[in-house]
Amino acid sequence: MELSHHPLNKGAVMDVQDVDFEEWYQGATPMGRKMPWDLGTPQPAVVALADAGEFTGAVLDIGCGLGDNSAFLASRGLHVTGLDGAPSAIEQARARAAAKGLDVEFAVADATKLEGYEGRFDTVLDSALYHCLGEDERRRYLAALTRATRPGARLHLFAFSPEVPDAFPAPYPITEANLRETVGRDWTIERLEPAVYTTSMTSEELRQSVRAILAEDDAGGLDRLSTDAEGRVLVPVWQLTAVRR
Repeated sequence: MELSHHPLNKGAVMDVQDVDFEEWYQGATPMGRKMPWDLGTPQPAVVALADAGEFTGAVLDIGCGLGDNSAFLASRGLHVTGLDGAPSAIEQARARAAAKGLDVEFAVADATKLEGYEGRFDTVLDSALYHCLGEDERRRYLAALTRATRPGARLHLFAFSPEVPDAFPAPYPITEANLRETVGRDWTIERLEPAVYTTSMTSEELRQSVRAILAEDDAGGLDRLSTDAEGRVLVPVWQLTAVRR
């Protein structure tokens, strides 16, 4: 499995079975002129973790997308590997990091296998990948992460929670029980709590995108989502920290 496809949840606004992220990264996104996760800067929740000293050693940014989190962590002096299933995302991530003079190792990879990366990483960042995978894929993914990390490695994971409104174009919303069962198999969960994830879109931009996809004005609870000081929509997520046994 590559990271370029995932089924959407039943409540999502897109009436399709699969989303081709490779096409999205090539510019064919139905969300309008920007992708919701493309901030052009690191995710604020990731910055907070870095400020708290939560990233050490060799870092894996899995499902790295356009690489802004990877580049940010590299700017903090960390050795970072960014992996994604979409070749166009990796190409753009390399260009963004190079423009900043940062040395980041980017590569295309299957997150459910991670072949060639065994026993390599001390910290893993999953910034909104887990919720893009089906149940069986999540299990293979966690098994791959266990193989790719050293004992004592730390995992920082952000995944959409069931509090995400139906109209928001989200993949699978993840329950607390799912995380405890799947991640908890080989990892000791130290932190699992509700948080918010910053998107690139203002409330109006999000509504316009949803209207364009639905061809109607059903907001589907989007008005319940708060915004940050820059007017960017915040989406409910689980924030998890776990240590590999």
